[in-house]
Amino acid sequence: MNQNPQVAVRTAESALASNRVLRNTYMLLSMTLLFSAAMAGLSMALNVPYVVSLVTSIVAIVLLWFVVPRTAESSAGIFVVFGVTGLLGFGLGPILNHYLHLPNGGQLVMTAMGITGVTFVGLSAYAVTSRRSFSFLGSFLMAGVLIAFVAGLVSLGAAMFGYPMPGLALAVSAMFAVLMVGMILWQTSEIVNGGETNYILATVGLYVSIYNLFTSLLHLLGFSSND
Repeated sequence: MNQNPQVAVRTAESALASNRVLRNTYMLLSMTLLFSAAMAGLSMALNVPYVVSLVTSIVAIVLLWFVVPRTAESSAGIFVVFGVTGLLGFGLGPILNHYLHLPNGGQLVMTAMGITGVTFVGLSAYAVTSRRSFSFLGSFLMAGVLIAFVAGLVSLGAAMFGYPMPGLALAVSAMFAVLMVGMILWQTSEIVNGGETNYILATVGLYVSIYNLFTSLLHLLGFSSND
């Protein structure tokens, strides 16, 4: 049976659009990761205190939740994305300095970075080559992130009031690491299959997943080495 020419044209156009979004996303993601790394290096060189990390993270979250969605359809959205990733990168400086001052800190950081990179490349390659839809993971992942986020706030609040809960903090890091693996797979699948058509939103989503995976792995590796 011959395929309907109009259906074939629409399918080809959809594939081209998805490939264009994917290409733009990876280009912008690469630039934001480099910019974020540069900002982290600057923060480390300045030896900024941990409170700065907290403040920049809060500002980045505000931009992420309230500004990015409003600017994603315009060129201003690109500058907002660099603002978010730059702030998160700058806030990462004190955390990296903390780990680097441990006896095996350099190895911990490089291991976390390596695992994060291999995981992202592997999951992205699988999603792109298989073109499988993982849309069924969306609601589950969102619910999981919300639960982990609330648990993280409880752990942080307890620590601030002098009642640290290392077991809960470790569980939160483990939850985030697993959830971010699912998020990378789901987000890439959405781009490939046309579920996400805005490369700015796609870039922010993947960056946040990579960032959270890296920081969660740092915490888990530090705990496993008794640091």
